[in-house]
Amino acid sequence: MSAPDLTKRPPRSPRVRLGGYALLPRVIDKGRAALAGTNGEYNYNCPLDQRFFEFVGVDAEAFKKQIAGGKGDKELFDWIQANAKNKRNFDEIQTWSISQERRSPTEPDSRKYFDELRANVAPKRTDIETWFELLDVDDYVSYGGKA
Repeated sequence: MSAPDLTKRPPRSPRVRLGGYALLPRVIDKGRAALAGTNGEYNYNCPLDQRFFEFVGVDAEAFKKQIAGGKGDKELFDWIQANAKNKRNFDEIQTWSISQERRSPTEPDSRKYFDELRANVAPKRTDIETWFELLDVDDYVSYGGKA
């Protein structure tokens, strides 16, 4: 698989799902780009990625080795399913993915960080309330869009 150049376009939205998992396609894009040296400002195994790895019970570096092997998205999903310590059924995956889509900052420090980032990327957008909304608008604005 060819690596995306994240200096020219963002990774897939955190909302995009693979096998029902939110975040997984974005994690794969960042892993491929990190291996190719085209990750730009995107970091593989950032705190958001770690939420996914904790949920499934897979080591981020072990998964990165699978990415490095050139596997496609379906093969990487199959590897997750086979190697996850936390075996999840479809309903659990859906519930987790929906909760991630709706997650907003709850602690004072994360709220402050969220508000500062929102003010930088979309100062007039008071409708942005979740992390996924913020990531999507940040990705859009970072590559020339107007918020």
